[in-house]
Amino acid sequence: MMATANPISDVTPPLAEAGADLLVLLAPMPLDQLETVLANLTASFQAESLLIATPDTPSTEANPSLRIIPAPANTASWTLTAFDFVTAHQLAQKNNARAILVLGPGSASLASPSLFELANAVLATPTDLAVPHYDLSPRAGLVNSAILYPLTRALFASRARFPLAIDLGLSLRMAERLAAVAQRFTSLNQPDSIVWPIEEAAVAGFAIQEFDVGPRVSPQPTETDLNAILARVTGSLFADIDAKAAFWQRSRPLSPARNSSQHTGTHDSAADGAPEIGPMLDAFRLAYTNLREIWSLVLPPNSLLGLKRLSVTEAADFRMPDNLWARVVFDFLLAYRLRTINRGHLLGALIPLYLAWVASHINITASGVNPESHIEAVAAAFEADKPYLVSRWRWPDRFNP
Repeated sequence: MMATANPISDVTPPLAEAGADLLVLLAPMPLDQLETVLANLTASFQAESLLIATPDTPSTEANPSLRIIPAPANTASWTLTAFDFVTAHQLAQKNNARAILVLGPGSASLASPSLFELANAVLATPTDLAVPHYDLSPRAGLVNSAILYPLTRALFASRARFPLAIDLGLSLRMAERLAAVAQRFTSLNQPDSIVWPIEEAAVAGFAIQEFDVGPRVSPQPTETDLNAILARVTGSLFADIDAKAAFWQRSRPLSPARNSSQHTGTHDSAADGAPEIGPMLDAFRLAYTNLREIWSLVLPPNSLLGLKRLSVTEAADFRMPDNLWARVVFDFLLAYRLRTINRGHLLGALIPLYLAWVASHINITASGVNPESHIEAVAAAFEADKPYLVSRWRWPDRFNP
């Protein structure tokens, strides 16, 4: 169905007295997965405390005690969007819910205890935003590991490992804030725009809590083109960072590290099969030849020198220094803000540099370094280089040495 500025205007709410403790908003999913999610929810919560909103039609015979209402379907297939946050808040208001659990595509792979922790945090504690820490393959979610997580951690002082998580627990005031941001997109007929919950919670001073949820099936984007995916996600994050500059330029302590039973990234690399990095390095080297003039408009001389050295490095020895990658991402963020070149061309020029980082990450982890340890080192490099970004943001007409 086509999304509109008021995505649930034609949904008839139940009577006000049918209020629920927890509204659970589900993404579209096959019927067998839907039944699994419902079973997992009722294993952790009393049925009378739940209100399930789904665009699908579950069996009423299999779920006689559950209150189930229709929800409009999100046309996005792999992430939460502005549409979802507007829908969640409107349904919560109309049904007097105390808190919200939003579950994205593939949520049948989440165990019942994980659903309970995400929901209970916003029902029974002062937490406003409950986010999952997924246990993924070390070579899954590398856009998150290379760009989204390090940038969010460095600028918004949050250790949340998955800033674009697709399963969230929301307090009512968190839902209201996200819906207000999302409504600006839907009013512009952009319901598929990405909203960044971690950043919104940080700016509002709301409490964020992260929970280990174990393995999860990752939904696949409808776009198969890496250029389109990376441009959409990175461009959205860059725009959000630009809008919140007054917040992140001030120094803030990083949230405390938490004890975790999670072992994200510790899978045996040999078992996963080492991918061929040759095509990635070929793309990077070709780009060094063809895009050097564009890169020179974005990157300072020291970074260009570092890329020149990498362009002639043998595949087996290829390693991108963490501080070089941090500086590259920061300078692309600055160029996005200043519109140094067309933003579409700019984000396209970042693709081969990202592929070079992935090739480097694969080499580093193949040598025995724990994948998660390397990602944490990358995030630390972003944190250490934040003063460079702040300085260039304030005085953009010069390169810092």
